[in-house]
Amino acid sequence: MSTTLYLQLSALMFMEYAVWGAWMPVLAARLLGPLQMTGKQTGWIYATFPLASMISPLFGGWLADKYVDTGYILAFCHAIGIVLLFLSARIKKFTPLFVVMLLYSMLYAATIPLVNSLMFSHLTDAAKQSPGIFIWAPVAWSLIGMALTGWRNFKKGEGDGSDCLKFAALLSIIMTVICLLQPATPPKGGGAGSPMMQAIGMMSDPKFAVFIIASLVVAGTMQFYFLGTARFLTDLGVSGKNIPGIMGIAQAAQALATLFLLGLLFDEKVLGPKWTITVGAASWMVLYLIYMVKAPKGVVIVAQVFHGLAYVFFMIAGQLYVNKVAPPEIAGSAQSLIILVTTGIGLFLGTQLAGWAMDKFSTNGQFNWSKVFMVPMLCTLAGVVALALAF
Repeated sequence: MSTTLYLQLSALMFMEYAVWGAWMPVLAARLLGPLQMTGKQTGWIYATFPLASMISPLFGGWLADKYVDTGYILAFCHAIGIVLLFLSARIKKFTPLFVVMLLYSMLYAATIPLVNSLMFSHLTDAAKQSPGIFIWAPVAWSLIGMALTGWRNFKKGEGDGSDCLKFAALLSIIMTVICLLQPATPPKGGGAGSPMMQAIGMMSDPKFAVFIIASLVVAGTMQFYFLGTARFLTDLGVSGKNIPGIMGIAQAAQALATLFLLGLLFDEKVLGPKWTITVGAASWMVLYLIYMVKAPKGVVIVAQVFHGLAYVFFMIAGQLYVNKVAPPEIAGSAQSLIILVTTGIGLFLGTQLAGWAMDKFSTNGQFNWSKVFMVPMLCTLAGVVALALAF
């Protein structure tokens, strides 16, 4: 891989997750706090992303596999996203915010699998070369979280929390330019018939089917992390202005694990795809167990590491596994399938479950966190057992 190609792909990966990381971890604090939305309403706002991930990746993968250069699709989606993010920062009512965030998510959700497929299409050995590019995702998420924390400390508070959406809009401007600077990635034809139907047909392999079902269940629990962690930390006595930086610890761990462990563990001679992915699911299980038992504040802060490990060994390793087993001519659709299952169906169901649990186990605005986090702990436990026994 040439230096130019590495810089192009790394910049693309960095900015993709910088945009996402600017608002996703901390928007819930704005919704539940200054905007006074309920747990269910907050769940529905966060549900816009998984709802979109069940639809737009299908069209994005189809266009990239058959008709349009992937870089152009990415640039278009992020360019329109700039306007929608600035607009969402001004809205304070649930219904209009839901509509705008759904439109934005429809565009952004299409870009995640396409960033992966663009990268994989230019690598000669994805398992060995991609960790050096994937590392920029957690680095971006961590740096953006720390930058937002620094800004809030400089302003002596988080205000109404809309700064995260404005920050994401500014980053989207840079991302649009970077998309246009990517190497040409023309469609490969997609083979005969529908590329997405071919990707779904891969589930005729029982092992792949188990992987897909486990991915749906385990990935869905991420919404408990995103919806609950900021408020959970606040209830433990953590200042709101420091929460983005604390949650950034997960991304620092993710960066180190991506660079030093992902390629090593994914190798069949070490753990291989099965056990790497199983370790990822188990990492989330441990995190939710720590939340559930009401561990001391310092332990909870350090435990953010487990989210970073889980994301690397479950989500990224899962994408590598799909790239490994999918035919090259349907690469975009295969990556869209795993995004549809994890950040689409999985996160949507997880959002509904998290919203229900937060409303069910709360009284007068006070959450019973032990009961709330028992739900994702049991879900991830089921995923670990399924992967260990049947994948």
